[in-house]
Amino acid sequence: MVRMMAHYKGSLVSALPSSHSASNSTSTYQPILALLIGATSWGILWYPYRIMQANGLVAPVATVLTYIVSITVGGIVFRRAWREFPAFSNTENSRNTAWMLGIGLSIGVSNVSYLVAIMEAEVLRIVLLFYLAPLWTVPLARWILREKLTLAGYATMALAMAGAVVMLWRPELGLPAPRNGYEWLGLSAGFMFALCNVLVKGADHISPEAKSLAGAMGVFIVSLPVALFLGPNLNEWASLAAPHTLLIIIVGVILISTSVALQFGLSKLTANHAAVILLFELVVAAVAAHYLANEVSRLQDWVGGAMIVGAGLVTVVVPKFAPKLGVGSAGA
Repeated sequence: MVRMMAHYKGSLVSALPSSHSASNSTSTYQPILALLIGATSWGILWYPYRIMQANGLVAPVATVLTYIVSITVGGIVFRRAWREFPAFSNTENSRNTAWMLGIGLSIGVSNVSYLVAIMEAEVLRIVLLFYLAPLWTVPLARWILREKLTLAGYATMALAMAGAVVMLWRPELGLPAPRNGYEWLGLSAGFMFALCNVLVKGADHISPEAKSLAGAMGVFIVSLPVALFLGPNLNEWASLAAPHTLLIIIVGVILISTSVALQFGLSKLTANHAAVILLFELVVAAVAAHYLANEVSRLQDWVGGAMIVGAGLVTVVVPKFAPKLGVGSAGA
């Protein structure tokens, strides 16, 4: 059972009378919709990986193969994005090197750390530690992007995080603090996911397509040695993957498409705003687990999900009240 990362909430666009207002509304809600699409995809994508692993194709190898598809499809469809990579362009794009490396390595380490941790440790513990990611977004966004949160902004973030904890909390598992190496991996995966989201926002001079390719390559580079070390022999990969060829292709295409949507949304919203919205993935994952994996929903799942959605709904109206909430705009 696996999902790759980062990391989530719903909204409705109301009709506005003037064309100018409608344009502003569209520009405001498009990034939110993009993040919701990404959160919905990630909330469901664990299921194909579970199917493949249950039928002999272990998650690390499935990760490598699906990201090969993502890089191939993305590299062809978004071929113009290669010009933004220093290796394929002139010196004018040399400043992209650090951003590309940061985005690729952070999402790669996040995905692989989460994958290894969730394979070897208690799933719920790892998920809980990973979804502390929004907490790391606040100081990272302040340090790297100079984003500020007002008291109301902190309250909104706290409501979303409280909802996540309510959904994931199991008294028998204890406090969300690492107790062993695998749990430290889960915690670090959440931190690296938050770092990646902040870097994506900071690299606003790079297109969503180029950032998506950088992220996909980062996951491939980091996951390959893990798959070689933890998975079956390389010469067995083809036979194990053959029955899942179509599913691997579908997941790979969804991964790169979802990534572009996420990169677009992250580039247009503040990192803290996006962190609240991305928690909607938990709600989607809970519903998917109920209907796809026959997991029983509890009252606390519905209460926590309502808290996350409620926090997200507050952020939807932030464009009108950004100075008050401090979540919709970056400050120096």
